Amino acid sequence: MDGALDAARSASFVAGLMEGASHGLSLLMDELAYGVLLVSAKGQILHANQTARHELARRQVVSVHDGHLQAHDATQSKSLMQALAKAETGRRSLIALRSPTRKRLSIAVVPLRSDRAHHAASIALIFSRASVCDAVMLCFFARTHGLTPSEEQVLAILCQGYSAPEVARQLEVAVSTIRSHVRSMCAKTHCNGVRALIGQVAVLPPIGAAHLQAPLH
Repeated sequence: MDGALDAARSASFVAGLMEGASHGLSLLMDELAYGVLLVSAKGQILHANQTARHELARRQVVSVHDGHLQAHDATQSKSLMQALAKAETGRRSLIALRSPTRKRLSIAVVPLRSDRAHHAASIALIFSRASVCDAVMLCFFARTHGLTPSEEQVLAILCQGYSAPEVARQLEVAVSTIRSHVRSMCAKTHCNGVRALIGQVAVLPPIGAAHLQAPLH
């Protein structure tokens, strides 16, 4: 009798852990700078983290129609569905979608196996980041290394792929001023150039800004 009671308590405890882990994982996913969707093989959206919800609400590259994911046009939606069909057979793929304004969104399509016999496997769609580094982590990086607000501003623009002269034009300052900021940042971060500096930023943890809860349409 005691053995059966202990087994029941153990099962209840494990179930509680699983429920807590599931909730904790959902909260963690909302902190990521990458948009993450869980969908069925037919494109039905099962779960979306905050970054994904933000991207869907923008309706530029991908959107929601009757609870299903769709791309901007029929051709791209066909590519998306083909990738989901591959995932249903256990194959991963990478697709690149575009908006009419040439905004690009790369999506990794990853099949997820279900451990439950009667539950269909879901598919994870992982969106590319909008920039090398989210503003939150860039701010943390700047504070950690003692960068000035002006240096942080210059670094943010450099991380968007602009050259020093282009940054100077955007900020309406001399190129020599930008290069002075770059030398200072490299000294503070122990980097030997802009490429190494941006490389440090690019490998920061992918933690994003807390986007407002955006409704799906």
